[in-house]
Amino acid sequence: MLARPLNTDSDFRHREDYVLIKLGHPDRPNPVSPPPVPPVLWKIYNQRMGSKAPKKNQDLCYVEEFNVPGSIIRVFPDQGEFAPWSPEHPSNLCLQKIIFFNLSIMEKEEVVTMGRLELRFNQNAYYGLTFELRLYMTRMLSLKEIHNQKSSRKLLAAQTFRLLHKSLYFDLTNVCETWRNHRKNLGLLLEIFSRDEGTLDECWRIQTFLSTSLITVTLNPLQCKKPRTKRSYGTLPLMASNICKKRRLYIDFKAVGWQNWVIAPHGYFANYCHGECPYPLTMMLRGSNHAILQTLAHSFAPEDVPLPCCVPIKMAPISMLFYDNNDNVVLRHYDNMAVDECGCR
Repeated sequence: MLARPLNTDSDFRHREDYVLIKLGHPDRPNPVSPPPVPPVLWKIYNQRMGSKAPKKNQDLCYVEEFNVPGSIIRVFPDQGEFAPWSPEHPSNLCLQKIIFFNLSIMEKEEVVTMGRLELRFNQNAYYGLTFELRLYMTRMLSLKEIHNQKSSRKLLAAQTFRLLHKSLYFDLTNVCETWRNHRKNLGLLLEIFSRDEGTLDECWRIQTFLSTSLITVTLNPLQCKKPRTKRSYGTLPLMASNICKKRRLYIDFKAVGWQNWVIAPHGYFANYCHGECPYPLTMMLRGSNHAILQTLAHSFAPEDVPLPCCVPIKMAPISMLFYDNNDNVVLRHYDNMAVDECGCR
């Protein structure tokens, strides 16, 4: 178990920075005001990493919950604001809101396979009232320009709905792909109108129980390659302690100072390979043809030809739930994070 106190010298920081970059972080995340983890991410995480999760044949580059390929799931909080009331607004306008999500954290290699906007209406006093909704993609940043020029916005959705304490969902996959160019990401404009007479004075309060968020699924083709089919050697018999085999190594995220941004798991068995690869190599040592010939050559010239090395020959992925550098909640699949099997190579 890795439990040594955190080393703060420059050598450790240099190694940590390298690991963080490999995991997709420019530096160690330091959440300032982290939001709660959405239930849907907990559900997906438990399906992958929970005690009841299948141990084999999981495709962690496919999100069954949304039926799309993907290795990274993010939830972005809305950073927009409500527009102030204006006498120029239509008389039945209950709400006008700019919705904005900062997608700059996405890496350039990622492909957006799903973008879904959620409008969630919390407990309220207007149960069952009917409203009209219009959702626009904005093309100008100024609220004044948005109001005065129809060309400043593109209609994405228009529908009638009733407040039944449920969420409304809108597909923004293509919009999210457009927003990858930050210059084109000017957000959305949401307008909600009243349809029931006698409710206009009260419907203004709808903004007090409206919350918005965006969930995205992206696929990094460089990290999600179909693994090659490998031979199975079955269960290894008991071997001498100095023979090449998998050894247990538990990585405790608190021990390395990552407990503030890694939500789950708290740690995992990364394991490592160690041991000798003696001549002759047997089937249980899972030696390659090259390793077998190398041990043969070593028996004739031990000073010139070294024995094969004990190395990982099968790796396993893990999923991590964490806060990124923008305080977004992220569920990400990482390949090659744990040693499953060792052999001589």
